[in-house]
Amino acid sequence: MTGAQLRRIVVCLPDMPEHVHMGELPANVDVVLVADEPSPLPDLSRVEMIVPLLRVRPALLELLAGPPGRLRVIQTLSAGVDWMVGKVPEHITVCNARGIYDAPLAEWVIGAILAMQRGHIRARDAQAKAEWAFFEPDELIGRRVVILGMGSIGTAIADRLRPFGVQITGVGRTARDGVRALADLDELLPTADILVSMLPLTSETRGVLDARRLALLRDGALLVNAGRGRTVDTAALTRELAAGRLRAALDVVDPEPLPSESPLWALPNVLITPHMAGDSPSTTVRCFELAGDQVRRFAAGQPLINEVPRYLLA
Repeated sequence: MTGAQLRRIVVCLPDMPEHVHMGELPANVDVVLVADEPSPLPDLSRVEMIVPLLRVRPALLELLAGPPGRLRVIQTLSAGVDWMVGKVPEHITVCNARGIYDAPLAEWVIGAILAMQRGHIRARDAQAKAEWAFFEPDELIGRRVVILGMGSIGTAIADRLRPFGVQITGVGRTARDGVRALADLDELLPTADILVSMLPLTSETRGVLDARRLALLRDGALLVNAGRGRTVDTAALTRELAAGRLRAALDVVDPEPLPSESPLWALPNVLITPHMAGDSPSTTVRCFELAGDQVRRFAAGQPLINEVPRYLLA
C-alpha cells in the first residue's frame, strides 16, 4: 500500500526529550504523549501501540486491566517485562528491547568479576581508611564460570569472558547445543567458582537460588546477579555473605531500593550498584531508535521484532 492508503493509527509515546531519537514517524501515525507522574494521563482510548515510559506509570497497568480497547502492541524500553506478568491479555503483543542492553550489561559483569577477583573492592576499602594493606588477590584465569540465562546477554558475557581463560558452562531454560538446562542446576552449582545470574523473573525462576541451592556453592564462590533480585532468596544470601562463605556483586536485589538498614551495605565481600548495569546514554539512544523502527513497522503493517514469548508474561 502507498502512504495515502495506509490507515491511521494512534501511538502513545513518552513525553521526554530522548524520543527525538526515534526519528521521523510515518504520516499515518498520530502521536499521544504521556508525561511522568503527577501529570494527568491523556485520552488513550484510541491508542493501538504504546511505548511506555522508562518508569512505568501505574495508570498504564490499569489500562491493561480495563475493558478491551484498541491497544494491540506494547513496545518496552527495557529487556525485562516482569512488571507486566499476569496483566497482558492474549490479544496484545509485547515486544521488548532485547539486544539493546547486551554490551553494557556484559561490561558491568566483567568489571564486577575483575573487581572482586583482583581485589579492587578490598583495596578501595583500605584506601578509604588510608591504609597501605598488602594482600594477595585471586586470579580469574582457569576459574569455572556458570552463567544462568544464556540469551543474548548471557552469550555476550560468555564471549567477553573467554579471552580470560575461564571455563564456561551456560544454562538456559531448556537444554540445547552447548547449553545445559535449568533442571541441571543442582549438579552445576558445586562446580562454580563464579555464578553469573542473568535470569528473567518468571514463575520458574522466582527464588530459584534459595538457601538450599546457595549452600551447594563452594566456599569462596562469587555470585554475580544482574538479572532480577527476586530470583535469589535475599535473607539466605545475606546469611552466607555475613558468614564470609560466599562473595557477591549485585546490581539487582530484593527489595529495590535496598533499605538503608540492610546488612548487605556494610559487608566487605559485597559490591552493590543500584540496578544500572545496563544503563548508559548510548543505551537510551538505542532504545528509542528501536522504538522508532517498531512504530514504523507497525504503521506499515510489517512484522514486529523482539516479540516476548507468552510464558514470560504468564
